[in-house]
Amino acid sequence: MRPLPRPPLLLVTDRRQTSGRPLEVVVAKAVEAGVRWISLREKDLPPAEQQALLRRIAAHAPAPLVLLVHGEAALAAELGVAGVHLPSGADIAAARRRLGREAIIGVSTHSVAEAAAATGADYVTLSPIFASPSKPGYGPALGLSALTEAQRRAPCPVIALGGVETASIPGVMQAGAAGVAMMGAVMRAAAPYDTARAALDALRAASAQRSCAEDGAPGPLP
Repeated sequence: MRPLPRPPLLLVTDRRQTSGRPLEVVVAKAVEAGVRWISLREKDLPPAEQQALLRRIAAHAPAPLVLLVHGEAALAAELGVAGVHLPSGADIAAARRRLGREAIIGVSTHSVAEAAAATGADYVTLSPIFASPSKPGYGPALGLSALTEAQRRAPCPVIALGGVETASIPGVMQAGAAGVAMMGAVMRAAAPYDTARAALDALRAASAQRSCAEDGAPGPLP
């Protein structure tokens, strides 16, 4: 299992939520704030257009990035990114065979049972933790208790997704999340830098608090 990128804030893209601003500009502001882990979720675009978008993101970013793509392993291999974020129910073992041991493989899950079944993944996202306009079709919010149970049962780190805002990060981390994923909160933000920075500060503070409370817990986030 690959260690998660640090800090463990996964920024998931959606160019339709940027209010007409170029996606690469919004992402660059988040990267400037300290985000290093990004998954391109533009599944309606053909591979060539996704590749061009990745190049623009990399060109605008002021720091090295861990880039993933939402989709299938074949697309990740074609685009040459660090790994793939698979849809719920995808064949994790097949993705690992295609991409190799060094690739980061994540999986979308929408229940505790799905998270518990994600053998071979490096992480799963569990969503929606809270009500989210970005994920209206995945049923009611699962809540923090489901997050705690998923992290207890899953074979890999669980990343909280769905309605996660800066103010909710302390509770999410206290519930046991290994990190958080954000999409709309940053994509829609009038000031993506400020939003991403505040989220990272909240992650660092929650990590430090957990380190003090739990024997043997990792130290504060970088």
